[in-house]
Amino acid sequence: MHKIMLVEDDLQILEMMEILLQKIGYEPVLVPNVLDALDLVRTNPPDLVLLDIMMTPINGWEFLEKVREEYRIHNLPILLFTASPDVAEKAAMLRDPHLGILQKPVSLPELKAGLERFLK
Repeated sequence: MHKIMLVEDDLQILEMMEILLQKIGYEPVLVPNVLDALDLVRTNPPDLVLLDIMMTPINGWEFLEKVREEYRIHNLPILLFTASPDVAEKAAMLRDPHLGILQKPVSLPELKAGLERFLK
């Protein structure tokens, strides 16, 4: 069973996504604090990170930069989980083959397809 780390500071979204991930056969690891998520990526990396962009004290872009540049973890799939429409353009500029986007709100088929793209 693939382990999916969900980094999301909105507890309602975190709980809803836990149910959806379990329903489609994944093991969710719920992390409401982005700094805790950075520690877990280094010590116990998941199969994929589902990452909210708008967080504090660092945002999703900063998380991504730390994982890729500072920790040198380049092949960990990361799906940016956002309601912001301008994320796709910025993500495309990074040319990261292990980076994808899921728009909030996400349907069950969209979630499943997004995860399967990286976890075949």
